[in-house]
Amino acid sequence: MSATQSPQTAAEPNSPTSQATKETLEDYTLRFAPRSYRRWTPMIVATTALGGIAYMADFSIGAGIGLTHGTGNALVAIAVAAVVIFVTGFPLAYYGARYNIDLDLITRGSGFGYYGSVVTSVIFASFTFIFFALEGSIMAQGLKLGLGLPLWLGYAVSTLMVIPLVIYGMKALSKLQVWTTPVWLLLMVAPLVYLISDDPGTVDRFLAYAGTDGDGGVNTASVLLGAGVCLSLIAQIGEQIDYLRFMPPKTAANKRSWWTAVVMAGPGWVVLGALKQAIGVFLAVYILAKVGPASATEPIQQFRGAFDTMMPSWMVIPLAVALVVISQIKINVTNAYSGSLAWTNSFTRVTRHYPGRMVFVLVNLGFALILMEADMFSFLNSILGFYSNCAIAWVVTVATDIGINKYLLKLSPHAPEFRRGMLHAVNPVGVVAFGAASGLSIAMYFHALGDTLQPYSPVAAAAIAFVLTPLMAIVTKGKYYLRRTDDGIDEPLLDTEGNPSATTYDCHVCHQAYERPDLAACRTHGSVVCSLCLSTDKIGDHVLPEQPSTV
Repeated sequence: MSATQSPQTAAEPNSPTSQATKETLEDYTLRFAPRSYRRWTPMIVATTALGGIAYMADFSIGAGIGLTHGTGNALVAIAVAAVVIFVTGFPLAYYGARYNIDLDLITRGSGFGYYGSVVTSVIFASFTFIFFALEGSIMAQGLKLGLGLPLWLGYAVSTLMVIPLVIYGMKALSKLQVWTTPVWLLLMVAPLVYLISDDPGTVDRFLAYAGTDGDGGVNTASVLLGAGVCLSLIAQIGEQIDYLRFMPPKTAANKRSWWTAVVMAGPGWVVLGALKQAIGVFLAVYILAKVGPASATEPIQQFRGAFDTMMPSWMVIPLAVALVVISQIKINVTNAYSGSLAWTNSFTRVTRHYPGRMVFVLVNLGFALILMEADMFSFLNSILGFYSNCAIAWVVTVATDIGINKYLLKLSPHAPEFRRGMLHAVNPVGVVAFGAASGLSIAMYFHALGDTLQPYSPVAAAAIAFVLTPLMAIVTKGKYYLRRTDDGIDEPLLDTEGNPSATTYDCHVCHQAYERPDLAACRTHGSVVCSLCLSTDKIGDHVLPEQPSTV
């Protein structure tokens, strides 16, 4: 079936609708990623996704926890956070790769509703500019050491240099990540191997370090405080899914490589992240006596100290700066790209107007630059500790909805839904669970429930979200997930192998061909309309009416 053209809704070549369509088809911004575009192999997608976690923040995060709480507490905290991140990230990565949609589209149909997920999009966008600012600060420290640039100018340089790289979306980013990853790995791993082989005593000193607030032992409060900081990275799965949504269909022929890529580049990112955090503790302890506690958390100083033991002095600073710059570029193009998607997604749904992704690239970079100029690096752990409560509540809510509500209770629709008109505006299942979990955990974090409970705020965020999500689904009987069960198109959403159908239809508004999952029947024109044209329909002319509830 092919949609018939509707003269009264035809999009002019230079109209806002036409411009929005052209831009979103660059890398399927805000859309289902069609099979015709997903030409990369599973390993190429995985390598691209993993290239985005080359950030240096892990070294700072690990160092900050280790210097405060001691090596033992830091390593346990890192391990606890890694387990939580892996377990919650697995269902999200699977859904993103299997159904070729980003985390916001997953969130809409996994307990939040069409407008209810706007708040989580803002949380994710905040994640991207917070970590952009952190990485930009680290790069500015490197530029100051290597080139003598003042920090304020380094902040500006680290912000402006990613704009040309992030314009072109997945095609350009995949090439950048694949070609720079070997160099990054060599520069990161070589000094660590050399230090341990040259002076095995460094390992003993590292393991024995007690921290400024520790006594050499492992205690629950210190572990949970450290884990709370590490868990701020739980939202990183959103950036991984921004790449994993371009996975090819899973078939009998490629299922082994498909699953390997999804696990490795989805929840598996945290394995490398945890190793980097542990290395950050090691390097901070190693250089502590030379540079002091304030500078020991700076990756540029950590690698300067490491390179200094194995190379001629004239090579030390250039190599350390090169490592920092490569790492910053690799992660901050991803931060800018994913952040722009999140902001654009929220704005388009609320205003029903698509302003262009580049507008929000600049918005995201503006927020990041303000944080850098405010010296956010000096109070890093406080920012991340607070942020982690919101991020944990969101990710655990969605992961629980997929794992329990969809597969166990079967109250949440198995196939993800994201189209306007098919979803209720707000679903209390996810919104209530997330609101209660984040609200109570933030109150605990700010000592509102006493000093004793303060370290347990991340545990509270995860536990409340995990319990309330299925409870709310049972109480509401799942009736707020779908506004309609029939989208008006006879063709099934999924093919015989369970992959999204590749059958194409023409949207009668923008006159572009889209694959089946991106379309729904039009309410008034007897044809079909794509998801973006539904989102930007200001008067609801194309949106299907609500079906009477059968619950």
